[in-house]
Amino acid sequence: MLQQKIVIKVSMHSEKCRTKALKIAAATDGVVSVALHCPGKDKLMIVGDGVDAVCLTSSLRKQLCHASLETVEEVKDKKAEEKKDAGKKDEEKKDPKFISSPIICCMPPQHQPEFFTVVTDPHPSPCTIL
Repeated sequence: MLQQKIVIKVSMHSEKCRTKALKIAAATDGVVSVALHCPGKDKLMIVGDGVDAVCLTSSLRKQLCHASLETVEEVKDKKAEEKKDAGKKDEEKKDPKFISSPIICCMPPQHQPEFFTVVTDPHPSPCTIL
């Protein structure tokens, strides 16, 4: 996947709010780096692979009140582009006999068994509506 840079404006009034916002963003799946952006330190700059920007913004909004999505853009590395160009040239020279596709395996979540015990009352009440 391509890396993307997300900028989210969050109302952070204290250092505690900034720390909480950084923790929420860092705990999101696919996040590579989180940093405070702008002189007022009211914007979060998040870089990651396959990060759901809308979901991240809504979770920040739920836990810190006001958050708005500013920009989402792809991060392009010059080195990666050069490697891709070199890789394409090498692939054109080679004649592959077969093409392999990646195998994706998803394991179902493991659930813990739940145990229940039935307790009977030795002295039941005469009222049956409870």
